[in-house]
Amino acid sequence: MALALLGAYCWLVLDAWRGFKLLQWLRVGDTASTPLSSGLWGEAFERVRKLVRTRDRALVESDGRLQDFLAAMQASPNGVVLLDADGRIEWFNQTAAAHFGFVAQRDLLQHFGNLVRDPGFASYFATRDFRTDVVMPGRAHSSTKPVKLSVQLHPYGEGRSLLLSRDITAVEQAEAMRRDFVANVSHEIRTPLTVLAGFVETLQSLPLDAQERQRYLSLMAQQADRMQTLVSDLLMLSRLEGSPLPPVQEWVPVKVLMGQCQQEAHDLSMVLWKDAQLISFAVDEGYEIAGSMAELHSAMFNLIGNAIRYTPPDKSIQVRWRQMPDGSAVFSVEDHGTGIAPEHLPRLTERFYRVDRSRSRETGGTGLGLAIVKHVTQRHGAELGIASTPGAGSTFSITFPASRVRRMAQAVLSDTSVTVA
Repeated sequence: MALALLGAYCWLVLDAWRGFKLLQWLRVGDTASTPLSSGLWGEAFERVRKLVRTRDRALVESDGRLQDFLAAMQASPNGVVLLDADGRIEWFNQTAAAHFGFVAQRDLLQHFGNLVRDPGFASYFATRDFRTDVVMPGRAHSSTKPVKLSVQLHPYGEGRSLLLSRDITAVEQAEAMRRDFVANVSHEIRTPLTVLAGFVETLQSLPLDAQERQRYLSLMAQQADRMQTLVSDLLMLSRLEGSPLPPVQEWVPVKVLMGQCQQEAHDLSMVLWKDAQLISFAVDEGYEIAGSMAELHSAMFNLIGNAIRYTPPDKSIQVRWRQMPDGSAVFSVEDHGTGIAPEHLPRLTERFYRVDRSRSRETGGTGLGLAIVKHVTQRHGAELGIASTPGAGSTFSITFPASRVRRMAQAVLSDTSVTVA
């Protein structure tokens, strides 16, 4: 009996020791091995070990999926901010940090409304109606460089919110440009149409002698030409924006381009001024340029035509084509006209932008010439340069990369000056 009790006691002690080993093993969390490999406790050890390892794998996989999800949100072009039920920031990506000026170490768990003090967003958040977005200025917004953000909240979970922000500055600018473009086109076409309608009514209702009738018809022809020029420039811009880039395997002789521009400069100067205007052409001959001859001619003559329009007949204009040591080439038009104030220079290539609207209309300008020049320049991988001093004149230049310029065989350097009279 005593031996039986002693055996039972030893068995209980051993069993308790094995249970203690299992408890210690669970506390340590070492699933690489089990302290017991046989018996009831050994099987328990093995089963628990498998369960723990399965759980660990699930946690690792879950953490991996979470990291992938966070990486995807981090790579999002939109700003992403996770807010708790009280509007405090739980997480944000780098895009949101740039949009709102957040710093992770400083701004996590801060209330979004305390960091982004915009009245529009405050009202939007207070109404709790998140079916639409709210537009607000971004962190980098300024009067000279506006930044607009579209912000929308999406509720999820237990009172939490997902805030998405999107930079719509370019979209807003494009919409503003579209509105201005439509308004300008309507205005530019309405003005000559009104004049034409008035002349037609005059011709229909009043008895005019032959001289008066001829004068009215001449004015009507001028307005019709103005509308035709405007439509031609609009079609040119449309073709430039919608057509493939100009070919790099088609080469245009610079001498041919300059010859066309020279003749047209003579004709335009005679029409506008009917007086002597000195226009000199200095051309490094024997070179070719890769691209579209029609586009290149349009851009170059637009610059020459502007110089003729804004330069008095007693002043000179210099047109140059120079080959640079690095292989590039520069086409430039230098005038000695009234010049342009510095505040106008950044906007000169905008459609219909004019420094002096009345003077431009008098000389037949449409306000689209420099916009065409900018598009042609970009399409040929070139760079447009503008320098001007009020009262002293202006210089417009197009710098073509070396990859689009080459020398022809038996090139001859010539420097010609032509007086348009």
